[in-house]
Amino acid sequence: MPAESETKQIKRDSISGYAPVNGIKMYYEIHGEGTPLVLIHGGGSTIQTSFGKMLPLLAQDYKVIAVELQAHGHTNDRDSAESFEQDANDVAALLAYLKINKADFLGFSNGGHTAMQIGISHPEIVNKLILVSAFYKRDGTMKGFFDGMENATLGNMPAPLKEAYLKINNDSAGLQNMFEKDRARMLHFKDWRDENIASIKAPSLIIAGDKDVVTPEHAVKMSHIIPNAQLMIMPGTHGSFIGEVCAAEEGSKMPEMTATIIKEFLDK
Repeated sequence: MPAESETKQIKRDSISGYAPVNGIKMYYEIHGEGTPLVLIHGGGSTIQTSFGKMLPLLAQDYKVIAVELQAHGHTNDRDSAESFEQDANDVAALLAYLKINKADFLGFSNGGHTAMQIGISHPEIVNKLILVSAFYKRDGTMKGFFDGMENATLGNMPAPLKEAYLKINNDSAGLQNMFEKDRARMLHFKDWRDENIASIKAPSLIIAGDKDVVTPEHAVKMSHIIPNAQLMIMPGTHGSFIGEVCAAEEGSKMPEMTATIIKEFLDK
């Protein structure tokens, strides 16, 4: 574990800190006890905006390690473009820093792509994967998704995500930089080959909404190509069933239902 001076207590049984990995200082939080479960947020997001509802539920049963990726939230940037390969390497380096040999991984949206890449590039550290609202081919998205990205500006970014970033950093240039890097990564997104995701050997749970960015048909296809995969199609939009800040519905029990399904999968 890192030296005490590099971490701080955020609540009982929880700590946060920064890990020096691959040229950046990567922010992480650890909540709860038990088998390690790594949470990887979506594009433009933070730990709290993606997992504010889910994290407390999962931390009841697992040692949840929530991360913030390059240029996101508390984590600084490097002088290079974002890539899922680099994010996967950063998360793997973080676990090595924390002296965790193997973990389960839950990634949402772009975090799901990173989790898939971890399953491909770093299979030795993976126990199980939960891939939420992720795709591996451009035609697996809702109609108009990539066309909309072509003309997207910072003004199109959901207000809760902008507010969360600025609350942490109070840096409008940093916000613009994060947006541009996230947008560029999507604009340059190239289809992954079937062989790539077929190489994932870890038991995997694929979760998508019936009105998600990823189409249900594509989620079904992924579940057929990834060995040892299971599929759950939930009623809802992108992130609504995990309580993501832009899609959460007041009073909804869907995050609790999703957490229950995830726990059952992990505990098998």
